[in-house]
Amino acid sequence: MRVFPAALERLTEQFAKLPGIGGKSAQRLAFHVLSLTDAEAQEFADAIVEAKKKVTCCPICRNLTDGGLCPICASPKRDERVICVVADARDVAALERSREYSGRYHVLHGVISPMNHVGPDDLEIKSLVERVAAGGIDEVIMATNPDTEGEATAMYLSRLLRPMGLRVTRLAYGIPV
Repeated sequence: MRVFPAALERLTEQFAKLPGIGGKSAQRLAFHVLSLTDAEAQEFADAIVEAKKKVTCCPICRNLTDGGLCPICASPKRDERVICVVADARDVAALERSREYSGRYHVLHGVISPMNHVGPDDLEIKSLVERVAAGGIDEVIMATNPDTEGEATAMYLSRLLRPMGLRVTRLAYGIPV
């Protein structure tokens, strides 16, 4: 016996597909959407569609942008000789909040994870290698998470990039890790 209308169940199922959203949270979000006015609901739906249509990857660093170069690659104040390699765009935001790094980035859009069927060909590794091979890069900093997949990805990239004659370093991490 169905308790809620099919449309509400479908909306709940769609929210439950989002990472970190369980069944109860999905249902709470679905009920919230139903409480929105028609204008607010349309604005919400339009924001999703617009983001899906307009947000793309920067042709240089593969960070998210709304067209053309991302603000970091477009900035003449950034050090072009240093690349910080991160797993995803959220990592760029985290590092930028520190206001300590002034180089450029390269976003892999994931990490090597054989258990999840993610290999090197599924990531933005080829574009990184091409970028480094083009010259002008002195250092590549590996800033992947210090977990099994992040370490495996950093080691794979280090072995791939070291023969190119540049310094490959790893972001330091401390005892709490």
